[in-house]
Amino acid sequence: MSEASSAAAASDQNGAVRPRVFSGIQPTADSFHLGNYLGALRQWVAMQDTHDAFYCVVDLHAITIEHDPAVLRRRTKVAIAQLLAMGVDPDRATLFVQSHVPEHAELAWVLGCLTGFGEAGRMTQFKDKSSKQGTGGTSVGLFTYPILQAADILLYTPDPGAEGRAIRVPVGEDQRQHLELTRTLAQRFNHRFGETFVPPEAHIPPGAAKITDLQEPDAKMSKSASSPQGIIDVLEEPGPMRKKIMRAVTDTGTEVVYDEEKKAGVTNLLRIFSALDGTSVPDLERRYEGSGYGQFKKDLAQVVVDTFTPIRERTLKLLDDEEQLDRVLAQGAERASGVAARTMEIVRERVGFVGRGR
Repeated sequence: MSEASSAAAASDQNGAVRPRVFSGIQPTADSFHLGNYLGALRQWVAMQDTHDAFYCVVDLHAITIEHDPAVLRRRTKVAIAQLLAMGVDPDRATLFVQSHVPEHAELAWVLGCLTGFGEAGRMTQFKDKSSKQGTGGTSVGLFTYPILQAADILLYTPDPGAEGRAIRVPVGEDQRQHLELTRTLAQRFNHRFGETFVPPEAHIPPGAAKITDLQEPDAKMSKSASSPQGIIDVLEEPGPMRKKIMRAVTDTGTEVVYDEEKKAGVTNLLRIFSALDGTSVPDLERRYEGSGYGQFKKDLAQVVVDTFTPIRERTLKLLDDEEQLDRVLAQGAERASGVAARTMEIVRERVGFVGRGR
């Protein structure tokens, strides 16, 4: 992306400065799932028209656990292809792979030196995983994961003095603690070394849906926790998608009614239907009044298949053209690196590192 198009990406058609947004997703599975799509990725597509958007496949985060290098490489390409197939446009958003911008790791080290041991140890994700695996089975990378996450965000802080400086981060409840650490580290750096970072703001995109496990509707839909039957993959074949919807847990009743306490399973399916179809939940309740779960689930299954089949087809087509994928990644890395290099130049100078000279 050229400097001219880079500047254009930061403003709208009327020349007004757009707030910057940063979001990342791990390539830790062969496919994104329904919860990823409705909770975040669909909003990525919408926000590229209202924000100066930086979207990142965070492969550095993916190696905090044991992994197969060939699988990670393949999943990273599949993740990029899916994002493009969903509508992320590399001419309207900066789409890149985290490891292609080495400043992520460099800034993480600087921020790590500003983070207290107890501060890092209080992060819920580390506490949960280390309590299950023990400290002997938990990597230092998992311990410092939130610091790298802070670096991911702060690296794309808007330029000092820029009009309307702001950086927004779409977050769910499970990431709020990490965003608060990021804000704390930004303010701590500014206090010690001078005004450098804009503390990021949480952004809850309109239309983001909380999607739970199809078999355990009280639990979040998650690759690491859900059973295969409780999760719908974006790249799944239509047949298995239909079966999973038809077998989704509801309750012993027959009424299609939104009630989070008494009908968690039906409520989850109503959320999915409404989010994909655009029909309000009250209208869905009226449509299926007295009809039972069978027709409701059958219709929902069709909506799910109609939504994801085109994405699956576009993803497979994109994966067949590796040269085009590589061009997209090179373009994204160039744009991201330009912003990251400017940020790190300021950070190095303020921290006291000696410049390399000319």
